[in-house]
Amino acid sequence: MKNLRDPNRRPTHPGAILREDVLPALAMTQTELADRLNISRLSVSQLLHEKRSMTPEMAARVGKFLNTTPESWLRMQEAVDLWEVQQHPERLAGIKPIKAELIAA
Repeated sequence: MKNLRDPNRRPTHPGAILREDVLPALAMTQTELADRLNISRLSVSQLLHEKRSMTPEMAARVGKFLNTTPESWLRMQEAVDLWEVQQHPERLAGIKPIKAELIAA
């Protein structure tokens, strides 16, 4: 299956979706969101400003609040995380792939 996303462009962080789309649509402040999710305003702020990752627990909270799936929020975070790793191939340069014949054994 062909991916239509530009591999050179960083995927959208789930916090950006909340900041740019969800909160304005709901006319909700960060403080109100924090109260509704039963988390600290600092945690919300860090997520919205992309300083914090969407954890499974946060995805469950956001999913329940927005009536969406936690998996959708985690997939967004996973795309960002993998893209970030791929921007630094030198981190994986010392890893040599295992030979196919060793896998079949």
